[in-house]
Amino acid sequence: MVVFIMHAGAVLKLCQRQNQGIFWLWFICYRLLFSHSGIRMKIIKLLLAATSALLMVGLCAAELDAPVAHISADRMLSHIRVLSSDAFEGRAPGGVGEQRTVAYIEQQFKKIGLVPGNPDGSYLQLVPMLGVSSVPTLSWQHADTTTALNFPEDFVAWSPRPQQQVKSDQSQMVFVGYGVVAPEYHWDDYKGMDLHGKTLVMLINDPAIPDPADPSRLDPAMFKGKEMTYYGRWTYKFEMGAKLGAAAVLIVHETIPAAYPFEVVRHSWAHKNFYLDSAGDNPDFPPVAGWIQLDRARELFTAAGLDFDTLKKAALSRDFQPVALNTTASFTVNNEWQKVQSKNVLAKIEGSDPLLKNETIIYSAHWDHLGMDTSLPGPRTKQIFHGALDNASGVAALLELAKAYKALPQAPKRTILFIATTSEEQGLKGAQYYARNPLYPLAQTLVDINMDVLNSYGRTRDVRIIGGGKSSADELVARLAARQGRKVLPDELPEYGGFYRADQFEFAKAGVPGVYLKAGMEVIGKPADYGRNKNTDYIAHHYHSVEDIIDKKWDLSGAAEDVQLLFAVGYELGQGGAYPQWRKDAEFQRARAD
Repeated sequence: MVVFIMHAGAVLKLCQRQNQGIFWLWFICYRLLFSHSGIRMKIIKLLLAATSALLMVGLCAAELDAPVAHISADRMLSHIRVLSSDAFEGRAPGGVGEQRTVAYIEQQFKKIGLVPGNPDGSYLQLVPMLGVSSVPTLSWQHADTTTALNFPEDFVAWSPRPQQQVKSDQSQMVFVGYGVVAPEYHWDDYKGMDLHGKTLVMLINDPAIPDPADPSRLDPAMFKGKEMTYYGRWTYKFEMGAKLGAAAVLIVHETIPAAYPFEVVRHSWAHKNFYLDSAGDNPDFPPVAGWIQLDRARELFTAAGLDFDTLKKAALSRDFQPVALNTTASFTVNNEWQKVQSKNVLAKIEGSDPLLKNETIIYSAHWDHLGMDTSLPGPRTKQIFHGALDNASGVAALLELAKAYKALPQAPKRTILFIATTSEEQGLKGAQYYARNPLYPLAQTLVDINMDVLNSYGRTRDVRIIGGGKSSADELVARLAARQGRKVLPDELPEYGGFYRADQFEFAKAGVPGVYLKAGMEVIGKPADYGRNKNTDYIAHHYHSVEDIIDKKWDLSGAAEDVQLLFAVGYELGQGGAYPQWRKDAEFQRARAD
């Protein structure tokens, strides 16, 4: 009886706002409880308990309504406008753009009322990096013929080493197929060959194995079929080259399997690149890393008396053997470098429960973009990579989430940590540094909820989970999306490997499950292909280009709804929800167990 009476205050509070029908059912049961006995009494008690539970759920939802409703599309646009303005110079790490970006985010965290996220009492985590500008040359020699390639039209290459010059003279070139060693698929593209000091030529993405039952599809039993695995990412391929002691690695660029045109490679890697500053050789890259344009790769194979397409097809077999091209490559990379103390920006809302406050929910978004390229034609504004969607929009969402959490009448039981990371565009370096140097124990970190490139084209009936099927967090997202009247669908383009291209991947490698959503495709009030066409247009004409700018046609109402969903996900976990668990077949399950 006392338990039910204790609900009365909550019931009265809720009835002022919503769920009037449930309230009156509760009230009738409550009155009957005092006037009946026997089996009827038991039934009434069950009804009373059920309606009390519904009311408490409703009360919880009502307490969330106010802060969630205040996640503002207009305020997000205001943040985007500042961060993508010319004054921020494309937000490259290590320069004026970083200084202004970090100062703005820290100022906003303070304005909202969040406390510093670093236990040392600051809002910053220093991320020691090297900023290296590389000017490479590349030529190959076959028999008596030497062919020189043009940088950056034909190839892009760089070296992560803080040396004035990195050279590789007449390194034997070897085609190693997809460059994959995957024991679970009984796959080894290297077959034990000694590749030390050689230049490895690799294909991008996973081996595209046809399904024996339907050759028009990819075999779901091999490399997850259409979905890209980490074996398909350029980061993996460079890591393998470093592990094998290669002098250089050249990835053959193809637009469809890479998911972006060669211009993106040029804009991303042909200028200053950033690496974590660590003792010894960089384990993530060979001495020289690079990409080669597809037509130039074909010419290379032809010069060696080989056919590119025939060897590419041969690389789809477990029996593939590395192929010596009977050609040598010579690289010279002239470097200028500087040590850079870049910064992750962190703020938190400490948990309200004395025990659970030691456990953490992370929201992340990278603040950096590609800076400026003064060699581009036109006025200064056409030389700046503004990164309005990528990822000023994610930072804007991070700030809106912080504001919404601060508006709660009581902080969640667990601590909520907000991280704006550096150098995502250079290989997730800020997230990687935090994952390797966590400020809060990763074993007590439930999830990383990451935001990168928000929906700019309106409300949708659906939302897409990137990397779905890896953890039980998917079920939580689906249940809370259903409350919005929306459905959760898998990534429409799993072959692009989106999960491995954003910050939550670094947390996943350390064992922390991630939630990474993208805009739905079913845009309310628009033709069926509207969202898909918008996404295609962004990748083709705006992604990693100076044209990633605010468009007056933007509609951020869908972005606001997506951010509201992410708020609900974090809040439920923050209130004591169960730790998301990796699926047994997820590649990160062992990291969490360890």
